[in-house]
Amino acid sequence: MSDKTMTADEAVSRLASGMTLGIGGWGSRRKPMALVRALLRSGITDLTVVSYGGPDVGMLAAAGRIRRLVAPFATLDSIPLEPHFRAARERGAFELTEIDEAMFMWGLRAATHRLPFLPVRAGIGSDVMRVNPGLRTVTSPYDDGETFVAMPALRLDAAFVHVNRADRRGNGQYLGPDPYFDDLFCEAADTAYVSCERIVDTAELTKEAPPQTLLVGRHVVTGVIEAPNGAHFTSCAPDYGRDEAFQKTYAAMPWEDFAERFLSGDESAYRSAVRAWEKEGS
Repeated sequence: MSDKTMTADEAVSRLASGMTLGIGGWGSRRKPMALVRALLRSGITDLTVVSYGGPDVGMLAAAGRIRRLVAPFATLDSIPLEPHFRAARERGAFELTEIDEAMFMWGLRAATHRLPFLPVRAGIGSDVMRVNPGLRTVTSPYDDGETFVAMPALRLDAAFVHVNRADRRGNGQYLGPDPYFDDLFCEAADTAYVSCERIVDTAELTKEAPPQTLLVGRHVVTGVIEAPNGAHFTSCAPDYGRDEAFQKTYAAMPWEDFAERFLSGDESAYRSAVRAWEKEGS
């Protein structure tokens, strides 16, 4: 079995401008922020980003890296609308494809099965169809004759997800209350990069948690990145909760000031900057 471990910077070096990138997690929960920060350190741009949006979307949008965003929302959870996403969208910095949460999920699922689309009821009778004139409908060929939205597959060039534990082969485990569709992101992508709080031996994965927690299979994973606190400032239950105080600082600071203070160096420099910020508030 191959050892798929690599650094966040090595994972990002395999990407290219113009790609379609899926980012797992949900809002401000278990986002692969160490990988997003590595992406921000690179020169990669002109991305189509597919995400249940949170600060990943806010940072990439503020930095001008997104050409098109496909998302049902962009939120920090305790702050309903991601402020840096909002600012970038208001100045017309990127194209937005806004769809229903269920449509988004079925788009990922269609991609995992290598289907061009899947029929869904979500979206019928709503403004989703008006704001996305490219969406088509299909009629059931059976006696019911029901009309559905033909949700196109959300095929990805690459995916970033963050989990609690992983082994070197690429098996990823979540220990929190929700998988957040991270398995679908990985399966919908040509390449998938899984960051984790801790890399453990394969046998350790099922010692303290059931096999059902093995969310991501090694067969769909390209690289494994050990990134302690790698979801910060989003939550990664049960390892840690959301850093609400830091999130408020992120939301309130002008993007240029935040990036200069916290994102001007590598991941070690980020952690040092956060610790310095914490001391200022203590």
